[in-house]
This record gives sequence, structure tokens and C-alpha cells, in this order.
Amino acid sequence: MGQITVPFENRRAAGRELAVHLLDKAAEDPVVLALPRGGVPIAYEVAKALNAPLDLLMVRKIGAPGWAEYGIGAVVDGSDPHLVLNEEIVRQIAPSPDYIRAEMRRQLKEIERRRLIYCGERKSIDLTGRTIIIVDDGIATGGTVKAALKGVSKNSPKRIILAVPVAPQSVIKELESDCDAVICLLAPIDFEAVGNFYHDFTQTEDSEIIALMDDIGR
Repeated sequence: MGQITVPFENRRAAGRELAVHLLDKAAEDPVVLALPRGGVPIAYEVAKALNAPLDLLMVRKIGAPGWAEYGIGAVVDGSDPHLVLNEEIVRQIAPSPDYIRAEMRRQLKEIERRRLIYCGERKSIDLTGRTIIIVDDGIATGGTVKAALKGVSKNSPKRIILAVPVAPQSVIKELESDCDAVICLLAPIDFEAVGNFYHDFTQTEDSEIIALMDDIGR
């Protein structure tokens, strides 16, 4: 498969390297799901290499009452969006069902707003019975990805594969039980930040996401 370039030149280059390790999945009717923002350029290259459809998978945190930064769960995007709660935290804080429903509706509206910007009127892809490849530019703590994996699993896919260029070895081990396979090019024991493994790690702008989604949707 060739030697992995470290650091990766940029997200698109990392995506091309990641795609090489996913080529044997092309026969499994895959759908590639990108976690915006940074996962989109990588997922674009993977989807092109696999000749697979590309969609976005947005995850919006639900914060605790009066403490928005303390996540009690998340809403996971898709043709059938799902609420993923951290049951242990919910038991401790005991937010009311009305609060959770209201926050879910609020986050779903934000997901719809962003999806309209990025994808226009295109509908989310139905994941039932498909091989799902979830792609991001890297993982630090794994919280968002864990919610994404749990949310997607509720859509009855055939298989779920997590594919990232880089993540801490300890986090990869934690996530393995939430999916069928993990493809990670680099899993260092000593890990500080995802950006350390890229020459160019500038923020992915909305305009780039729109252009890539338009290009692959043609």
C-alpha cells in the first residue's frame, strides 16, 4: 500500500492515502459520511476513490440545563436523526423530558440550517442495509465520533467502518466496540493534537464544503 506520508500535506492528501486502505470496501455498497467541517475534504477523496455517494453526518451537542458546554448527549444527523444520551450523566443531572425534547428540536433546526447551506435541497441518504464509512480528519477525545457511531447504528446499516488518518491509540481501542472496523493510518501513543500531523491544517471553510459537495453530487 506504500509508505504513509507524515505529516500529511493537507486534508485532501490525507484523504487520498486513507482511500488506498479502503479500496477493498468498494464492493460492499458503501456510503461515505463526512463529519463537518474537517472531515469533508478527506471524505470527498475517499468517496471519489470508491465511486461511492458522499453525505454529511452532523452531530450537535445537547448541553445540561444552565450549563451548555457540559454535554448530556447529542443529536446525530441523517435521513432519520437520532438522539444519543449519556445515560450516566442524565441520571446524575435529571433534566426534564421537556428540556431534552426542546433541545433536540433546537439542534435539529441548526442541523437543517447547515445542511441547506452545504447540500441545498438534496435529501440525506438512507443508510439501511448499507456499508457506512464515517470519516473525519482525526480524533482527539472521541466524544463526537462515539455519538456519531451510536446514532448511525440506529439506522440499521449492514456495517459501520470508522476511517480517520490519525487518532490516539487509546481512543481507537475505546471506539472499536462501537463499529465493525476501524481504519486509522496513524495511532500514536503520544498524542497532543490532530493538527500536529498536518503541514496545512487551516480551517475548512463553508465555501470549500459547498464546492466539494456540489462536485461529487453531479
